[in-house]
Amino acid sequence: MRPLIVAAFISLDGVIQAPGGPGEDTSGGFRFGGWLVPYADEVFGQVMQALFAQPFELLLGRRTYDIFAGYWPHIEADSGNGAIAEVFNRVPKHVATHHPETLDWHNSHGLPGNLADAIRTLKQQDGAPLLTQGSGELVRQLLAAGLVDELRLMIHPVLLGHGKRLFDGAAQPSAFTLTDCTTSTSGVLLTRYVRAGQVRTGSFDEA
Repeated sequence: MRPLIVAAFISLDGVIQAPGGPGEDTSGGFRFGGWLVPYADEVFGQVMQALFAQPFELLLGRRTYDIFAGYWPHIEADSGNGAIAEVFNRVPKHVATHHPETLDWHNSHGLPGNLADAIRTLKQQDGAPLLTQGSGELVRQLLAAGLVDELRLMIHPVLLGHGKRLFDGAAQPSAFTLTDCTTSTSGVLLTRYVRAGQVRTGSFDEA
C-alpha cells in the first residue's frame, strides 16, 4: 500500500489559508494572503525541492486544483520554478470534484463516488506516494478518516488570528513520530511526522 503524505504550510496557530499570495483565498475576510513569502529562504527552497524530487502523485481539492491549473502550466522551463512546474505538469493529479469533465490540466483524474473510499482504493494501487498540497477541506476529511500516513508541516513563526485551519477537531486520534526537523534561517520549522499507531496514554502517578 502506498503512503499518503500531507504537506502543509502552517502558522503557529494552525492557519493554512492563502499562504502564497494576497488573492489566493480571501474568503471569510482573510487579509493576510501571502504570509509565507517573507519566510521563503534558501533552506526552505532546498527542502521543498527535495520533497518534489521524490516520486509522487498529486492529491488535490478542487479549489487548489484550479489555482494550480491556472499557474503551473504557464511557467517557463527556464524560470526559477521551472523544475517544479515540469514535475507538477507531468505527474498524475487526483482531484476531489463533482465535475470531473472540467479537469483540463494534463493527466488529471476525478475521484469517483465516496471520497474516502476512492482514496482508499488509490492507496491500495501500485504507484508513487500520494501527496497533497493546500486542499485544506480535503485534508481535514483525510484526517477524519484516518487516511494520512505522513505529515510534512512547514511551521511558520507567525500568528494569524483567524483563517482556515489544518485541524478542525474532527481528526481521527493517531500517534505520529517526528523523523526529521530542519530550521530555516527565517525560523520556519520544516518537519516530517510519520504515523505511529494509536494514541498512548499514561499517568505520572504510576510509579
